[in-house]
Amino acid sequence: MGDWTFFSNYGHVLVCLARNREARLRDVAADVGITERAVQKIVRDLQDGGYLAVSKQGRCNRYRINRRKSLRHDLESHCTVGKWLALVTRDSPPEETGIAVDQPAPKATKAVSPEQPAVPSKPPEQGATEPPPSQQARAKDEKPAKQAAPADTRQQGSLF
Repeated sequence: MGDWTFFSNYGHVLVCLARNREARLRDVAADVGITERAVQKIVRDLQDGGYLAVSKQGRCNRYRINRRKSLRHDLESHCTVGKWLALVTRDSPPEETGIAVDQPAPKATKAVSPEQPAVPSKPPEQGATEPPPSQQARAKDEKPAKQAAPADTRQQGSLF
């Protein structure tokens, strides 16, 4: 199998800088697998394109990514850099990005008004005893067994 990836070196550099805003370009080059000189050119191109701002902090550079900027290619221009980075790096909660993440569905809870006492869903069987309150509290705190994730019904080919 050939040595190819789905993302270009520009994307890899952007991911590295999103993970660590104070990364040294030498370290980014090692992570991406290219020369430090190539990373410098990519950073300069990203700066010129408005995707990246570089500021000096002492002897170090700090990188700030413009997450509102759209991706460059016509096929992905509907997506912002921020949405793409959130998908790749998982650096922000899905609620902020609008990206669906496979998580178990929240448990449905029945709201009980203060005037109305809680009524059990079915009466206890004859001769059955309720566990002591300490065991009831412990049972509430225990996490339920992990259930199988619901089937993914999103349309194929749509990442954003």
